[in-house]
Amino acid sequence: MKHLFAFLICLLPLGAVAETRVPSSASEITLSFAPLVRETAPAVVNIYVKFVTQARSRTPFSDDPFFERFFEGFGTPQPRVQNSLGSGVILSADGIVVSNYHVVGQATDIRIVLNDGREYEARVLLGDQESDLAILQIEGAESLPFLPLRDSETVEVGELALAIGNPFGVGQTVSSGIVSGLARSGGSGGRGAGYFIQTDAPINPGNSGGALVDMGGRLLGINTRILSRSGGSNGIGFAIPADLVAAFVRQAREGNDRFIRPWAGATGQAVDADLAETLGRDRPGGIMLAGLHPASPLVDAGFQVGDVVLDVDGATVGSPGEMLYRMSVASNADTAEMTRLRGGTEETVTVRLIPPPEDPPRGAITLPETANLPGLSVSRINPAVIAEMGLPLGAQGVVVTDLGSVGRRVGLRVGDILQRIDRRDIVTPQDAADALRDARRGTTVRALRGGGRVVLRF
Repeated sequence: MKHLFAFLICLLPLGAVAETRVPSSASEITLSFAPLVRETAPAVVNIYVKFVTQARSRTPFSDDPFFERFFEGFGTPQPRVQNSLGSGVILSADGIVVSNYHVVGQATDIRIVLNDGREYEARVLLGDQESDLAILQIEGAESLPFLPLRDSETVEVGELALAIGNPFGVGQTVSSGIVSGLARSGGSGGRGAGYFIQTDAPINPGNSGGALVDMGGRLLGINTRILSRSGGSNGIGFAIPADLVAAFVRQAREGNDRFIRPWAGATGQAVDADLAETLGRDRPGGIMLAGLHPASPLVDAGFQVGDVVLDVDGATVGSPGEMLYRMSVASNADTAEMTRLRGGTEETVTVRLIPPPEDPPRGAITLPETANLPGLSVSRINPAVIAEMGLPLGAQGVVVTDLGSVGRRVGLRVGDILQRIDRRDIVTPQDAADALRDARRGTTVRALRGGGRVVLRF
């Protein structure tokens, strides 16, 4: 059979062997990925980044396991320029590029290098650490090659896929594999919320921000992370789906400098087999609501604690992160249709898609440099602050948002919810600012941290 195949190949016209179109059948794909690579690789770029970090000079106790924590923050801050390398994908002829936030998020200088060697400067239009995505604009470029986006709902496990990027800084390379899983949840920076396409196409350091493409030359997703103990690819890589990329591009073109994701104002737990049996269902699936903020749009739609959300816009959900993803990529930017299960009865409910409200106003205050805790910042807690900082859904009061230059040394942490300072109850940011401005030896701070209570004495 092997010799017969070789004989048939020899009988083909020379032009057929040197075909330049994208393979359209399994037999053609077995011959070569080269036509597909020629079509897609020009739209995948290398990204060279410079960023400035503030490093402090070392102290005699820097390596001492006991004393180093007492001298944390001491030393003169010294700016240090660092370089990093990643990949990106051109999404439009006018130079819109998508990459990972961890590649370009803190950049002071971004240089884009195309497959043909052309170089351009670029700037970040929109970035989001939690989703690990950033949208860039190439300066002064036009008629660039770009990749179309694939509808993520049509992707199936088992599809062939190519990963294109710049692993280890060796230059643009291509690796092949398949889509090995969908709806994978896991950490993507920020608070660890994520929703990914899984692939076994090798992804290595430097591939971040590169393209995962299908056999039609369309973008399946943006390669973002791997599951590895060694730091190299072990066949489990993750890509951010193209539907979420499309939502980022839409907001960037609307002028947003940060991604505004819909706010559910809810906590919940996945319905596993045991819980499904309790609910009288024959299979697991959905999210049982365990908590609802009074301002949640789900409350406005009639949801109650104990209800189960089965799907969003017809797509089943199995975790809170997946529900948030479905809300973020909803085709209608104003509403989403959710199937609610209550008392054994299913009902389709329309839910408004809104950003977390700034109500009450956060009223942020930063202490002046003349204060005893210079640069310390506090804000009133509202739904927007809860969403940004990952605070408990029912959190209230005043939260520390920035430690300034001294806050860490006295034991404060970002996210501490201040309740009482000395004999003063803390209700507003001004209460906290007044009490901390004159903080001195003997000042006592009572706060909530990570669900527990802490007491700090300066």
